[in-house]
Amino acid sequence: MRKKVTVIGAGNVGATCAQRIAEKGYADVVMLDIVEGLPQGKGLDILQCGPILPFNNNMIGTNKYEDTANSDVVVITSGIARKPGMSRDDLILTNMKIVKEVTENVAKHSPKCIIVCVTNPLDAMTQLAWHVSKFPKNRVLGQSGVLDSARFQTFIAQELKVSVEDVSVCVLGGHGDTMVPIPRLSTVGGIPLPELIAKDKLDAMVKRTVNGGAEIVNLLKTGSAYYAPSAATVKMVDAIIFDKKKILPCSVLLEGEYGIKKTFVGVPCKVGDKGAEQVMELKLTPEENAALKKSADAVQELLKIMKLE
Repeated sequence: MRKKVTVIGAGNVGATCAQRIAEKGYADVVMLDIVEGLPQGKGLDILQCGPILPFNNNMIGTNKYEDTANSDVVVITSGIARKPGMSRDDLILTNMKIVKEVTENVAKHSPKCIIVCVTNPLDAMTQLAWHVSKFPKNRVLGQSGVLDSARFQTFIAQELKVSVEDVSVCVLGGHGDTMVPIPRLSTVGGIPLPELIAKDKLDAMVKRTVNGGAEIVNLLKTGSAYYAPSAATVKMVDAIIFDKKKILPCSVLLEGEYGIKKTFVGVPCKVGDKGAEQVMELKLTPEENAALKKSADAVQELLKIMKLE
C-alpha cells in the first residue's frame, strides 16, 4: 500500500514539493490550499505528467482538510513569502496565524503523521507547529539545514571545480541570519575545507551561504527561492518514508543538547520513519558554541513575540 503525503500550500514551494514527490511514485499526494481552484488546477496538471514520465500514484488538489486524512507525512509550506528588503523574521506575525490554523487541522485529520515545516521564520514556525499539534518532539521537524548545506556545497564545488557529491559540509543553527556554517567540520573528498580554500574566500562563502535566500529574493524581485527549498524538503520526506536513518541537518527541539533547552534549532539528526530519531552532538569549539547559542537566542526572541517562550 502506497504512503500518503500531504503538502499544505500550493504556492511555488508547495507545488514544486508536490510535483517532486508525485514524480517519484512512492506516495499518493494531496496538495491543499485555501484558494479555490489553485490546488485543483496545479494538481491536475501534475497528475497529467503521469503517462509521460511515467508514474501511477494519485495526485489531487483540494480545499478540504478531509481529503488529507490519515497522511503519513504532512509538509507545511503555507504563508507569505519574503520580498526584497524583508528578513525571514518580518513574516512572523502573519505566518504564525496561518501555521496555527493549519497545524490544528493537520493534527485533527492526521493525528499520527510526521510534520515537516517549511514556513518562515522556520525555527519559530516549527516550534509553533509542535506546540499546537501536541505531537511528540520527534514527529515535528523543520527543513532548514538541508537547504543551507546545499547552498554552501554549491559555492564550494564551484570554487574548487569539483563534484558537489564530494563536498560534505556542516551547517548548524537557525535558518536565518544567525545560521552557523562550520568550515572546520566541512570536507571535500575527506580533506578539511580550510586546507583547500584561503580564509578570506572561505569567509566570503560562509557569508554568501548565510545570505543565500536574500540573494535570490533580491534577484527575483517578486518571490523567493523554491526549486532548492522544495528539493531539500523532499530529501527529508524520502528519509522518513523509506526509514533511511539519514543524518540530516534539521530544526528540532533541543532539550539540553548543545547546552540549549526548549528551542527548535538546526542540528544534525538521524531521520527515519519515526521522524527526528536522534540528535547527533558534535564537539564544538567555544567560538562555535557561542555562535550556536546566539542563533538559539535569536529564535527565543521570536518565541517571545509569539508568546511561546
